[in-house]
Amino acid sequence: MSERQRYRLRARSDREVIREVEPGTVYVDKESGEEFQVVGKLLPLAPSPSNLPWSVDNLRICGCSLEQLVPKDLNDCLHCGRRLPALESQ
Repeated sequence: MSERQRYRLRARSDREVIREVEPGTVYVDKESGEEFQVVGKLLPLAPSPSNLPWSVDNLRICGCSLEQLVPKDLNDCLHCGRRLPALESQ
């Protein structure tokens, strides 16, 4: 379970990292020496039972009538509470 919020950080050279941040701390790119700026919060918002960021690759549709998107690393649907079927191996 992810208790702390993760953020997308970006440097001027368009390099990005995703991590938890501490208020008042300056984060610097080790390769370029540029300072990272927070550009957005990563979904799902903390606290969340999923550790995966929400993207097309990390979501699947719940089989219930609600047809909501659910992170692949969860066993139960966040919306209806039903058990999700096993993922097919790829």
